[in-house]
Amino acid sequence: MPPITVNIDVDRPAAQVFAYATDPTRFSEWQQGVVDGRMDTAGPPAVGTRCLTTRRIGFADRPVTAELAHIDPPRTWGVRGIDGPIRARVDVTVEPLASHRSRLTIAIAFEGHGIGRILVPLVVRRCRPTSNG
Repeated sequence: MPPITVNIDVDRPAAQVFAYATDPTRFSEWQQGVVDGRMDTAGPPAVGTRCLTTRRIGFADRPVTAELAHIDPPRTWGVRGIDGPIRARVDVTVEPLASHRSRLTIAIAFEGHGIGRILVPLVVRRCRPTSNG
């Protein structure tokens, strides 16, 4: 299944957009179903650092672990899910448009493992996100 990609232009400098979009403690502010998030270590994230989130799936809170696959602040950041039957691959790109304006692109793809191979097409629905720019 090809990635789902969303673009939005934001009236903020690239560094601010990048910091916000890649901070797991802020994911619940803009990602539906996220109830908690954090990195597994203190300090600046690096490749291999784990991103730990708790998501409300159905009627239960479920832990989800992803590993930071690449990072080049304030331009790109990517994580790969490492547990569960359905794992996300998320790539974030921030493109400066002006000193105070940036374009945020988020691409997310899902991969099934075990029973997840059957579930991905059933559970992952394509939707057209809305934004206020």
